Amino acid sequence: MPPFTVLHVCMGNICRSPMAERLLVLALQERLDRLGPAAAPPVEELLHSHSAGTGGWHAGEEMNPPAARQVLARGGLVDGFAARKLRSDQIDAADLVLTATADQLEYVLALRPDAAERTFVLGEFGRLLPAVDPDGLPAARSDSDASVTPEAVHARGAALVAAVDAVRAGAGPQPGDDLDDPWGRGDHTFARVADEIEETVGALGVALLP
Repeated sequence: MPPFTVLHVCMGNICRSPMAERLLVLALQERLDRLGPAAAPPVEELLHSHSAGTGGWHAGEEMNPPAARQVLARGGLVDGFAARKLRSDQIDAADLVLTATADQLEYVLALRPDAAERTFVLGEFGRLLPAVDPDGLPAARSDSDASVTPEAVHARGAALVAAVDAVRAGAGPQPGDDLDDPWGRGDHTFARVADEIEETVGALGVALLP
């Protein structure tokens, strides 16, 4: 059921996963802006991008300031964010789960083993995504008037996740797929990690809405 729902997971839910949450929204909004308001509904009707942490130490806190600076500098929004601990029902409701590291992927699958086909390390998803033929996915726009509907984007997203899982073919993530934890480090580290996140979520935005 729409909207297409992406759950981002890291450790404390104040750095990596919040950046991924908000940068994915930005990526899809930029795709919508190219179409104009007459061709597409608001981004929140097409995409629900949210996040949680494997630990609850920071529950209720705002995004870590250096992470927030990266989101804002790239044109995203940080308003209304509050950290929270991962729950099983969040995994159940997600069409795609993207974790910062392989350890967190294992945590997700320990809670919900049946989510394996739709759970990836973020870097792993970005590495595999170029192997998917976008022309083999359901169209995100109507053939008659090129309008975008929540149902079409959801169907395309679900097919995309299945296609990336097929490319994965049961192989596990690689060490280079993990995102470094920037917590407590300088802005240059946050910028590097945000660049890595942006590369994958930007490609995902293009794949959802070409």
